[in-house]
Amino acid sequence: MSTVNLTTDAFDQTVQGNDIVLVDFWAAWCGPCRMFGPVFAAVSEQHPDIVFGKVDTEAERVLAGRMGISSIPTLMIFRDGVLVFAEPGALPAHALDELIGAVRALDMDEVRAQLTSQTTS
Repeated sequence: MSTVNLTTDAFDQTVQGNDIVLVDFWAAWCGPCRMFGPVFAAVSEQHPDIVFGKVDTEAERVLAGRMGISSIPTLMIFRDGVLVFAEPGALPAHALDELIGAVRALDMDEVRAQLTSQTTS
């Protein structure tokens, strides 16, 4: 699957409606973003069962603010609607593939249990 542009209107529906969603927060003026963009697109072609979304932080300032984006590029990964990874910086393709493998291997029942224990503590 190729990358899709995500807007404020489509973001929540996309995250909640898909098993795994990777989101690249970027801007056209950002050099590291321009370097990471082709890597993100190439890896998306290798994982057709995953949604690879891009959020232009200049066009979607409200969404970027809501998600706490303070540095770009920032990669966020959601699994079953749960944010499981968020980190600024560009990754090489092999690191992105390893990260996808780790996200696929997560025990989501355990992740949800940990989140529940954090909110009740």
